[in-house]
Amino acid sequence: MYKTVGSFAVVRKEFRNSTFIGHVRSIDSEAEARTFIDQLKGQYSDANHNVSAYLIKNDNALVAKYDDDGEPAGSSGKPVFKVLELKGLSNTVVVVTRYFGGIKLGFGGLSRAYRETAVAAIEEAGVVEVHEMVDVVVRLDYSDMQSVKRLAEEYGQVTGEDYSDVVKLSVKVRKGEEDGFADKLINLTRDRAKIVKM
Repeated sequence: MYKTVGSFAVVRKEFRNSTFIGHVRSIDSEAEARTFIDQLKGQYSDANHNVSAYLIKNDNALVAKYDDDGEPAGSSGKPVFKVLELKGLSNTVVVVTRYFGGIKLGFGGLSRAYRETAVAAIEEAGVVEVHEMVDVVVRLDYSDMQSVKRLAEEYGQVTGEDYSDVVKLSVKVRKGEEDGFADKLINLTRDRAKIVKM
């Protein structure tokens, strides 16, 4: 299980005449993060800076990067990245675009502006828990279909149905709960339903 943002979000904040635009979305790979960052750099090519940070956890590997994009080192990318860490988010990318308004903010002011914009974007998007899922195929009789579907929804979701002389349900089960699902399946169907692939 990990936490990420529930949707794509954009927020706009003003700090001493400078405009900060925060963007956030969930991602599954570093390539997806880079594409999103490049897309926004293109969209806001007239901006002074497009600061970015992302954190990805996949199969026990961790990718964590941030970029100050020309702002003083450590003043912008790192504070945005720290927001991801403090909120316990992974598989998330944040880009904060800055249009300079003529008044210098200083190191502390910059850090605060970037951090607050990142926080606002994440709050706008909302935080969700994502469970890692395991694919399971269940073979069952037609008579057990409704009860097995309800059980599958308790442990995850049904992703496919195949009908022949028997029913085959493709189910995504939350990782770590496969054994509990299998035990309940046996009890519920009196051993008629079988997991044929895990």
